[in-house]
Amino acid sequence: MKFKAFLTENGVNLLEKRFLPALDKMGKVCHLFLTREKAYFLHNLLSGEGIQCVAQFHRETLFDDYRISSQNEDCIAFAIDISLLQRAVRSSVSICSEIGAAGSTANHLQIKLVKKLPPNCTQAMPFLTFETKGYKSAVIQDVPISKPLSRAQVLELQTALDMAQDLPPTLVQVPDLNQLQNFVDRMKHVGDLLNVSICKYGDLHLQISTTLITLGAEFRKLLVIGEKAVAPSEDRNLSAQTRSERAISRGDAQSVQVSVKHFSKSLQCHLAKPDCAFYGIAPQGACLTVIFQFFIPGTRQTDKSISLHCRLPVLEPGT
Repeated sequence: MKFKAFLTENGVNLLEKRFLPALDKMGKVCHLFLTREKAYFLHNLLSGEGIQCVAQFHRETLFDDYRISSQNEDCIAFAIDISLLQRAVRSSVSICSEIGAAGSTANHLQIKLVKKLPPNCTQAMPFLTFETKGYKSAVIQDVPISKPLSRAQVLELQTALDMAQDLPPTLVQVPDLNQLQNFVDRMKHVGDLLNVSICKYGDLHLQISTTLITLGAEFRKLLVIGEKAVAPSEDRNLSAQTRSERAISRGDAQSVQVSVKHFSKSLQCHLAKPDCAFYGIAPQGACLTVIFQFFIPGTRQTDKSISLHCRLPVLEPGT
């Protein structure tokens, strides 16, 4: 089992300044899953608890001179502490600058999978090693990782990943995540459960209720991808809650209940600086899916080399 590559300058910027800060908010530990063509950071795909989060990168986006081999069809997966990984990347960038790399990480920052004997130990342990090369010296940092997953575990992880890639039939685009964040910040103090309704007309309804208060927000006429429908004219002057209930009864909308804490945590993915987000509900209300979209810089075209999405567990079966 072998893996080594150089982190590109773009890869360092994506990880250090955007994705690792966002992923750290999802959970302390994730699986790093490396294949011949892609690298994945995966949260909770095997545990089945909490938010599932999938960050995917084409290998050229992060790495140069990428080399991987294993008996699992050249796939390697292991658990890693994101904060330790983030610290190693930041430190390596700083060292590159200090030891004469003129601030550039190109062909200076190599990462590889190694086994080493730690002090006071009798058994070699696996590490993801960062080697920062200057003109006259090199600095090595070892990030501890779990024992690499077995063939059966890698297959289980790949199966879970394939399932997590399924798209909801209807997705609505939310261009301004700050509006959602502001609303959720107010709702945190009201209750713990959030009702989310998504309509084929392009409506997103959020509502939190207690015995004393009901607080809601409605986003209308959003861009719809997938199954669409035209809103009946007779619903035009009805309240948001009534419109949502009628759409659900007609089969034009779905509603699920999720944790306010989970919903708020998923919004922390704004740290990865997506250009917009899509919300959708899986068939039979299995989960609430949030897909973050990234554009190629300077365009409105989707950057297909990177992707990020979350799946929030529902607390009751979908309506």
